[in-house]
Amino acid sequence: MLQTKQLRENLYALDDGMVRAFLFVGTDKALLIDTGLPGDGVRAAVAALTDAPVQVLLTHGDGDHSGGVAAFGEAWVHEKDWPMLADRDKLRLHPLKEGDVFDCGTYRLEVIETPGHTYGSVAFLEREKKLLFSGDSVQKEGPIYMFGATRNLDLYIASQRKLLTRLDQFDTVYPSHHACPIDPSYIEKDLEDALAMQAGKLESTPETTMPCRTYRGQWVSFYCDDRVLRGDN
Repeated sequence: MLQTKQLRENLYALDDGMVRAFLFVGTDKALLIDTGLPGDGVRAAVAALTDAPVQVLLTHGDGDHSGGVAAFGEAWVHEKDWPMLADRDKLRLHPLKEGDVFDCGTYRLEVIETPGHTYGSVAFLEREKKLLFSGDSVQKEGPIYMFGATRNLDLYIASQRKLLTRLDQFDTVYPSHHACPIDPSYIEKDLEDALAMQAGKLESTPETTMPCRTYRGQWVSFYCDDRVLRGDN
């Protein structure tokens, strides 16, 4: 069942226990980061908090983040993830790119491209409040999904390194899964474990319900497959 939690003034998490969306409420508009799984009821939860027009921003195209987008009819998402969206021909889609800025009340979100988890993954930075909304790219403990045709480990590692160069711009990370909020130190921890996985240094076990293995790092685990590890994607 979807739970609504106020995180800060005019900022809410909409959490179904598996994935969370984030809603920013202003006087004249609202911003929604991600739309949850199909049937999560994110649209109804948003309507219970605001009757202002809602602009939908997607961190990436996975179904647990974009599953409710049809209820809004329109979304801003990186073009490389457009093919991942169900019923995309029925949606009004707008591209996201590095440096784009979206304002809502006292919040100002800047797009940072963070490909790897998917080719079109992005994070949203609120510089003044020093917040980072990381999507799936930064997590505590995980598992982080890194298997299938939409994943690229080299790009994921490069994106973590990119985020490390911007640590002075945020002091709180709001991930879409698992513990939230978390400390920015998990960017370096996730990078360390991703590098260890790439180098063949992590123990792993096969998953019985998914075509991948679980790799357990010191800080985070990954669901990954041989193709991603080889860099074939």
